[in-house]
Amino acid sequence: MRKLKNEDLQRITIEEFKKSKKTPITIVVDNVRSGLNVGSLFRTADAFLIEKIILCGITTIPPHKEIRKVALGSSNSVCWEYEKETMEAINKLKKLNYHIAAVEQTDKSIMLNNYKTPKKPIAIIFGNEVYGVDQNVINNCDSIIEIPQFGTKHSLNISIACGIVIWDLWQKINS
Repeated sequence: MRKLKNEDLQRITIEEFKKSKKTPITIVVDNVRSGLNVGSLFRTADAFLIEKIILCGITTIPPHKEIRKVALGSSNSVCWEYEKETMEAINKLKKLNYHIAAVEQTDKSIMLNNYKTPKKPIAIIFGNEVYGVDQNVINNCDSIIEIPQFGTKHSLNISIACGIVIWDLWQKINS
């Protein structure tokens, strides 16, 4: 067994990425302060050919040094935009017929393993490191997805949560 070198992986170029058919998922980032977390979201979005990332509110935006450190150039491949208010982003996505889902723990959340992907594009909202997704945003979602957890802690780091959710949805969409 031999570890593969980067050239063995035959990855596409940024230009090819931009022309590729995208996975119909938009990641919406609701007031995430850490540029390191945001950089990780860009890497995940690049890995799964995600349509777009919308950075909202106090979320760090490129070209921030913390994003660059973790994104490793993926903020150049993944389409992104900034919205001052998360609700503005949601309203625009609703007009474009997106299913709006947040990753959060609520009294009506659907466990990720039981979540059925809709037959239309999905916007997945990830929230602030301390407070999660804003309640007003939750009130305007079509569904809430919860990642099952079995330990003593009640949450995961946003970058880990994003990786788990996007991988699961990517599999369901592409199966």
